Amino acid sequence: MKKAITFLAAFSMSLSLLAGCAGSGSGNTEKATQAVTPAETEASEKTEKMTDAPKETDKSTEVPKETETAKETETQPATDETAEDMSETAAKAGTESELETEALNKTDAEGKVRVMALKGPTAMGMVKLMEDSEAGAVNGNEYDFTIAASVDEVTPKLVQGEADIAAVPANLASVLYNNTKGKVQVLAVNTLGVLYIVENGEAVQSVEDLKGKTVYASGKGATPEYALNYILQENGIDPQKDVTIEWKSEHSECVAALAADEDGIAMLPQPFVTTAQAKNDKIRIALDLTAEWDKLQQGGGREVMPSALITGVVVVRTDFAQEHKAWVDAFMDSYKDSVEYVNSNTDEAASLIEKYDIVPAAVAKKALPYCNITFIEGGELKEKLSGYLNVLMEQNPKAVGGELPSDDFYYSR
Repeated sequence: MKKAITFLAAFSMSLSLLAGCAGSGSGNTEKATQAVTPAETEASEKTEKMTDAPKETDKSTEVPKETETAKETETQPATDETAEDMSETAAKAGTESELETEALNKTDAEGKVRVMALKGPTAMGMVKLMEDSEAGAVNGNEYDFTIAASVDEVTPKLVQGEADIAAVPANLASVLYNNTKGKVQVLAVNTLGVLYIVENGEAVQSVEDLKGKTVYASGKGATPEYALNYILQENGIDPQKDVTIEWKSEHSECVAALAADEDGIAMLPQPFVTTAQAKNDKIRIALDLTAEWDKLQQGGGREVMPSALITGVVVVRTDFAQEHKAWVDAFMDSYKDSVEYVNSNTDEAASLIEKYDIVPAAVAKKALPYCNITFIEGGELKEKLSGYLNVLMEQNPKAVGGELPSDDFYYSR
C-alpha cells in the first residue's frame, strides 16, 4: 500500500497537460486548438519538471516530482490534505502488488487488452484499430481503448496494472522504466518530432541563419529546450551566446509574440504552427526540426550516435508482455496497419479522429501531414530511441530518470 500511496501522492502534484497535435485553418478550428493542444510535447516537458520524491518513499514506483503548470512554473509540494485523499484512494485499491495481480487476472478473464493514449498523434495512429475492434476481435485480440486528456491519467493506471499498453512521451517511458525497476518496456516509436521554427518573412533558410537572431520559444528546462540546444550546438551555434532565446511560459504566448513582431521567429509545435498561420498568412514554416535533427545523423565527417527527434512511444507492462506475448505481438501488427492506414487515407482518418473525439476532422486533416505519425520497432527503435535519450541524458539526466535504460527496456519479437 505504501508504494501505491507514494506514487499517487507524487502524481497529485501534476496538473492537466495540453493535449494533441492538430492544425488550424478557420475560426472554428482555432477554437478547437485552444481545447486540444500538444499533449506529447508538453507532457514530455513535464516529465523532467518533476522533483525527486522524498527519500523515505519506495523508489520502485517513484516518479520525479518536478512539475510545471500551464505557465511552466514549479508547483508547491502536495498538501497533507491532498496526500490524505490519495492515501484513501490507494487504500481502497490495496497494495501495488495486489493491484497488478488483480488487474492481470481481470485481463485474463475478460480477454481484452487495455490500451490508453493521449489526445493527439499517439491516439490518431490508433483510430483504425479502434474502429475495427468495435466489430469484434482483431488478429485474435479484443480491446478496451481509453483516450486520455492528461498523462496523469495514463501513468498511474499503467504502473498499477490497470492498463496494459499505453502511448506516452518518449522520455517518460525511460523515467517509468527506471523508477519501476524495469516494469515497463517500449514496443515502438509512434510519433517523431512536432517542433518547427516559423517566422514572419524569409530570413531563416537554414539553422545557421538563426545566429544573431531572437527566437521566441516555450519549454525551457524541458525536451523542447534540449532539442533546440542540440540542433544549435551541432551546427556550431552556442545557444547562450550566438542566439537570443526568449522563453515564454506558454506556446500561445509565442504565437502572440510572433503576431506582434513583424520580423519575429519562434519555435512552435503543432497545432500552434497552424494556429499562428491562421492569424497571419505571412507566417511560414522555416525549419522542420525533425528534418534538421536527421541531417545531423549524417555526421559530416564526425562520429555521431544515431538518433532521431522523438515525441511519443508505445509501452507495455513487462509482466503483461511476458504473460501474453502473442497478444502483444498481435497488437503491434494491428497497430502498424492502423498507422499505415492513417498516413495513407487522410480524409477517412480525419473522420475517425473526430469520431473518437480526439480533434475535429477539419483540424485533423490539416494536422496529420505535420504530426509525423510512424511505427518503428526492433533494432531501428533501439537505435533511434537510445540515441535520443542519450542526447537528453547529456543535458539533464533527470529527463530520462537518472540513467539510460538497459537493453531489456526495448521489446523484441
